[in-house]
Amino acid sequence: MTSFRNNTDRLLEVTLQGEKVLAIAGAMVAYTGSVKFEKSLLGGEGIFGAIKRKVTSEGMQMMQASGTGTVYFAHNAAEITIIPLGGEKLTIESSSLLAYDTTLKTGTSFAGLRGAASGQGLFSTTVEGNGSIAVISKGNLIMLAVTPSSPLRVDPDAFVGFKGDIKQEFVFDVNWRTMVGQSSGESYQHKFTGTGVVFIQPAER
Repeated sequence: MTSFRNNTDRLLEVTLQGEKVLAIAGAMVAYTGSVKFEKSLLGGEGIFGAIKRKVTSEGMQMMQASGTGTVYFAHNAAEITIIPLGGEKLTIESSSLLAYDTTLKTGTSFAGLRGAASGQGLFSTTVEGNGSIAVISKGNLIMLAVTPSSPLRVDPDAFVGFKGDIKQEFVFDVNWRTMVGQSSGESYQHKFTGTGVVFIQPAER
């Protein structure tokens, strides 16, 4: 399995020993050794993957790095957090994805039409299995617990992803944007119930 580590909080270091890693195109900033780079595409397979790419233009260009050496990734000086998965599923906004093990299976989840006006949260990317995923955020990634007695509501711009036995809903509140000092945008929130963890960033997109 590939080795993921933070060289700094804004630089991801991935060591390859014959393995492969997928990352967003253009994120490679340096490498050593004998590494081959090829184009790929994020968006999931099948009909939902095709719909997602058509509706949201989220057929994100990816690149696959393979071989032996060390590859360094970064993206717009964003903070990078490595999340290890041990047979779990992580649901994440595609724009927050930096790199992940090719041993992980990716797919597309349809969150509902209520995000259709902005495209935000309309479709999310799912990543599951055993391996590591590197996530980017504006500021340090924040992890908030969700329990049956403590549901969580999140601003859609701050939302990054979630994992666990969690149900995601859209909740409309006409005062939501007004109360937080914003007069434009959709007045809805993400509501999470169940048991698990939600990841947010301390800034808006």
